[in-house]
Amino acid sequence: MSSEFGKILRVSVFGQSHGPAIGIVMENLPAGEVIDEAELLAFMGRRKAKGPLSTLRREDDIPMILSGMIHWKTCGSPLCAILENKDAQSKDYEALKEIPRPSHADFVAFKKWGKHTDMRGGGHFSGRLTAPLCIGGGIAKQILARRGVFVGAHLLSVAGIEDEPFGLHPTQEDFDLVAKKHFPTIDDAAGDKMQHAIKEASANKDSVGGIIECAAIGVPIGLGSPMFEGIENKLAAAIFGIPAVKGIEFGSGFESARQRGSEHNDPIILSEQKDITMEKNDAGGINGGITNGMPIRFNVAFKPTPSISKPQKSVHLTALEETELIIHGRHDPCVAHRAVPVVEAVAALVLLDCLLEHHGH
Repeated sequence: MSSEFGKILRVSVFGQSHGPAIGIVMENLPAGEVIDEAELLAFMGRRKAKGPLSTLRREDDIPMILSGMIHWKTCGSPLCAILENKDAQSKDYEALKEIPRPSHADFVAFKKWGKHTDMRGGGHFSGRLTAPLCIGGGIAKQILARRGVFVGAHLLSVAGIEDEPFGLHPTQEDFDLVAKKHFPTIDDAAGDKMQHAIKEASANKDSVGGIIECAAIGVPIGLGSPMFEGIENKLAAAIFGIPAVKGIEFGSGFESARQRGSEHNDPIILSEQKDITMEKNDAGGINGGITNGMPIRFNVAFKPTPSISKPQKSVHLTALEETELIIHGRHDPCVAHRAVPVVEAVAALVLLDCLLEHHGH
């Protein structure tokens, strides 16, 4: 089993939700890059569980850097960092060893690896594995920022409640404003309604999904290649590595199938500085798999958390008898709001990899 991505910047994630630790390995990071520890911890803090909207599992998530940096400066060696799992409660999963949870990976993991697999807390399939992605993405964001590239995201919708989208040309200040908020929406009123919907689902022993909008600005023209090495391909492949992701669309996405060419096409114009640009951005900043200078824009759909307290149908794997399953333990009633920095992290890692490739490493 391989959990890695990237062409030049090779990123590998390891560990299980209830193992001693989880972590990340990053190969071919540029040497000599100073990483601001406080900024990295603040970025990771955005993903942490907090309040009634999240799981009651609480982890410190202070990265232990084992290699690749000296005094918070990259040294050219592979960077390895771990996060200890200090608040796992494996007893909550004893009853689930023989009964797969609906819409989890329990059943397929059992069929692939038998009883050898570790599915406590979701094992290697768990959303817990997004924490090391935030280590790597937090580092990548700082390196990209020095090159004028910024990545930001917000919660676009939850339970049918819509936030306002980013503007045609979002700014670093727009990204920073959302990042500083307790709940990651542009419109605070919409955010309040989303939080109410999440709490209501939790009170009803249920869960809800959501959509995240992500954008990247300052990306140079010419990253990517046609067909199978396109920017969409690389982003989509890595984004689908985030647990609970069920869909991704770039620019106007599926709405483009309902448009005419005259509506969807982005008129090419001259800016006030006489630079060639586009009047709108239904393409999402990418044509033919290659960046066109406009902001990269994409939306990511997250399914409702499958671990709910309502009775569900399942089958006892050994007895081969149908049974009713009630899941206990600590689970998020919605993962989408905590996944906002995770989407940023993965996008930053992919874009840094593409930049390194574009500039010959």
